[in-house]
Amino acid sequence: MSSPQYDLAIIGAGPAGMAAAHEARNVGLSVVVIDEQDNPGGQIYRDVEHVALKRAHDLDVLGADYKYGYGLVDGMRAGEVDYLSGHTVWQIEADGIVWCTDGSKAKQVTAKRVLLATGAMERPVPVPGWTLPGVMTAGAAQILMKSAGMVPSGPIAICGSGPLLLLIADQLVRAGAEIAVIAETTSFANYLRAAPKLAQALLGMEYLQKGIAMRRRIKAAGVKIVSGISGLRINGDEMATGVTFKKGGREQAVAAGTVLLHEGVVPNTQATRQLRLDHLWHETQHYWYPKTGLHGTTALESIYLAGDGTGIYGARAAEVSGRLTALQIALSLGRIDDGEFAFKAGPWLSEHKHHCAVRPLLDALFQPPAEILNPPEDHTIVCRCEEITAGDVRKAGKLGAPGPNQLKAFLRAGMGPCQGRMCGLTVTEILAAVHGKSPADIGAYRIRPPLKPLSLAELADMEVSDDDATSASPSSGP
Repeated sequence: MSSPQYDLAIIGAGPAGMAAAHEARNVGLSVVVIDEQDNPGGQIYRDVEHVALKRAHDLDVLGADYKYGYGLVDGMRAGEVDYLSGHTVWQIEADGIVWCTDGSKAKQVTAKRVLLATGAMERPVPVPGWTLPGVMTAGAAQILMKSAGMVPSGPIAICGSGPLLLLIADQLVRAGAEIAVIAETTSFANYLRAAPKLAQALLGMEYLQKGIAMRRRIKAAGVKIVSGISGLRINGDEMATGVTFKKGGREQAVAAGTVLLHEGVVPNTQATRQLRLDHLWHETQHYWYPKTGLHGTTALESIYLAGDGTGIYGARAAEVSGRLTALQIALSLGRIDDGEFAFKAGPWLSEHKHHCAVRPLLDALFQPPAEILNPPEDHTIVCRCEEITAGDVRKAGKLGAPGPNQLKAFLRAGMGPCQGRMCGLTVTEILAAVHGKSPADIGAYRIRPPLKPLSLAELADMEVSDDDATSASPSSGP
């Protein structure tokens, strides 16, 4: 059986992936979009098509920024791209072969170029009690609102920092949720650190205005906001019953049946690490991001990157980066020349600069606190899959584990179902503190296929092209 070779395979149907698909089709490239979700939109615009068509009343709750995503979905649909929804990518090869599964049968997709638009994930917030029932990330609560119109039962404690924290609180207020407290880890020192970035941020004034407006609406609804907290822990034995934190040296306790945690988002680097691409360390936000060249180029000729998977700049910046990367890919394939590229890319470059202007301010203002990066209490769970604590990791570091990969010989951290997604950054930070080094020197987990688990039955039924019929499975790489 033969399978078509596309000009471009896009992994991820979030803002970057959808915009790239639309732009690529406009310049005549054949495109396939592979996405794990059943509907396009990614996390930020999750199920926007369904909500707009079937639950229009929820659009007022989710807001205009969410509704904007419907236009991106419509643009991708209009481009008549091949869209493989509900497909999980489990390996990517440097020559443009993508291996994926629909849950019943594995298959391969081949393309001259592969664009990774895998987006971001929420930073883990390992505090005492974060594994209790009734505790979830703020993003998970937002997913429930988008996909099912569900609102967490109250009273709700929202704890952490970041723009998404305010956005979700604002949406919950509009949905009529009972919010007991918003406990922010953002301190006065953060504002002082961010102040020098204000002049540049004014170029993206509408983002600042949105943040101010959300905060005013939340306060007007009577929600208690406590800033500059520390020592956060979640109370309860069998389930969450509330939170305790310190403010100005005094301990405060707030009763809550649901606790939402959030300390910003970080790039999803599983696929880029599986490809052995170089990664850099973001000193302010404490995350890894893949090294890229002009408009998403990488050290591998066939592999391109776009969106928040390359660094956190927000949905609109991700959208524009997807368009620019699609044009760069068309240029590399000879479908457009330098002049046409400059003509088409010019407006997008200006827009991208505009949307990125506020990011240095946000990075400084919402820098994750040290006690979240490196949990001070030894009993705090770090690896949820294997129930490994911060104390376990510290002990292994003192016994000689120099980095996350060597730690696997001491513990099973990073070897569970999430494959290090939830513990990777924390393990790096703890080992860096133990050895007195920078997290950049400690490194990160080495990722091998499969990127996500798949069954032997899916492999046994795998579809391969005639050219690859002699190979029963893809190579695992170095």
